[in-house]
Amino acid sequence: MQDSELAAQSRPYQPIAIVGIGCRFPGGVSSPLDFWTLLTGQVDGTSEVPPDRWSIDKYYDPDPKRIGKVYTKRGGFIKGISGFDPQFFGISQREVAYVDPQHRLLLETTWEAFEDAGIAPRTWSDRKVGVFVGLFTHDYENIHMRVSERPIHGPHSATGVSTTIAANRLSYAFGFTGPSMVIDTACSSSLVALHLACRSLHEKESELAIAGGVNLQLLPEMTMSLCKATMLAPDGRCKSFDARANGYARADGAAMVVLKTLERAQADGDPIYAVIMGSADQDGRTQGMTVPNGEAQQIVMKDALTLADVTPSQISYVEAHGTGTPVGDPIEANALGTVLRSNDPDRDPCVIGSVKSNFGHTESAAGIAGLIKVALMQRHGYIPPNLHFETPNPNIPFEELRLRVPTALEEWRTGADGRRLAGINSFGFGGTNAHVVLANAPVPQVQAAARGDGDQAHLVLLSARSENALKANARRHSDFLRSEQSAAVTLADVSAALALGREHHPMRLAVAGRTPTEIADLLDGFAAGQRRQGVISGAVVNAGAAGIVFVCSGMGQQ
Repeated sequence: MQDSELAAQSRPYQPIAIVGIGCRFPGGVSSPLDFWTLLTGQVDGTSEVPPDRWSIDKYYDPDPKRIGKVYTKRGGFIKGISGFDPQFFGISQREVAYVDPQHRLLLETTWEAFEDAGIAPRTWSDRKVGVFVGLFTHDYENIHMRVSERPIHGPHSATGVSTTIAANRLSYAFGFTGPSMVIDTACSSSLVALHLACRSLHEKESELAIAGGVNLQLLPEMTMSLCKATMLAPDGRCKSFDARANGYARADGAAMVVLKTLERAQADGDPIYAVIMGSADQDGRTQGMTVPNGEAQQIVMKDALTLADVTPSQISYVEAHGTGTPVGDPIEANALGTVLRSNDPDRDPCVIGSVKSNFGHTESAAGIAGLIKVALMQRHGYIPPNLHFETPNPNIPFEELRLRVPTALEEWRTGADGRRLAGINSFGFGGTNAHVVLANAPVPQVQAAARGDGDQAHLVLLSARSENALKANARRHSDFLRSEQSAAVTLADVSAALALGREHHPMRLAVAGRTPTEIADLLDGFAAGQRRQGVISGAVVNAGAAGIVFVCSGMGQQ
């Protein structure tokens, strides 16, 4: 081992703050708010395969031995993946047809993660921002590289579908100059990407980092291969830790998170979802290439706990890999129980769950999906129920392992030290495992003012690249102001975030009001094409940076 590695290990782990989230998942999830609504509403986001992916009638057959067929009709699918505004990201109409939809989703979710953090991306242009992306499947590349597609190959074919460009395109579009890489460890890709992002922040090679993953099912061939390996559930649902567990459901997913060191996030006054206390990854030999190794799973968890300076019994929740396979679930549960009760055999049962029960296994985006779920749990202080859990798997001794699966929404209490501590597992079918320890965010040093309608007027500023986009933006913010989630912030918070934490595009809208309801009504009116007092809109004639002008008027008569 090199001296630099020994020195790095001897330094205490520097906590990393999650300050922004952008996500798209099955079940209509296009924001952290949507995700939390799906989780607490016990929504099953799976569906039958949409006709724009592949034909069920052509490819479905319940017999797993049939060649060229799939034995499942369901999975988790993101709607509207063909919709994309290329000019917003500086991509020409000619080029965009060649760009993998996975790259497009990464651009969108990265932008949304910065907006969620209240950070204008341009303020980090030409700075050391690290980009770490997990990506596993290559359906669009496979489509474009068919023999039949050769006549339409063009100058953007190579960059449009290249794996490495998935990360490099983000660095190029946003002007980031830090490390930029794609990680493929199969289903653990995005959590390994997060682990590397944290290390980059520790080593100060990045001032800020973005990490996540993406997965889209565009062709039936990968599903065919997994059916031949009998890895998939015929009913297209993940029944994690249940006696009926018989495989997983494949799912789309795309998500990115914005990361800073906790010290920097607090100094910058950033909103913090949760804090990464420790992370680790490892690989090793097993009885078979795709057979889980319980001992290896224990090792990676112990390593992360050691880095986080956390004892096993302090962990009160684990977001498990939990694919719902008859082999994998018992091995993972046994590994969890062995580690979590190692310092206290009679500890309170640790709650375990898996977001895969909600919308399937997002494969290279699975780890980041689990991380975001737990980050939202930390922010709200509740544990959502695990779906499709009816009869505990008889091969898992839950009581002996001191584990339990939640079946209803329950409060997540802090420990004696005021912390809620959780673990997140993510395993690749080739053997690369990752584990992250996540804690609740520290209480802000300056508490927000109590929410009240009062008499003070606040200015809400919105912008977009077109009038239609501006109207859509107005409707989206109106929905937020009317939602329960808006109760957590003041109008002053909203006004400041929109004025200081957003890019300002040519089409502008300014709305003044004293209450959330008043502003929401004005936004709805604008979106409907109405003219109302307290609303001003228009287009910027010259959006370039204006120079400073000094006016020396003398006595004023000149």
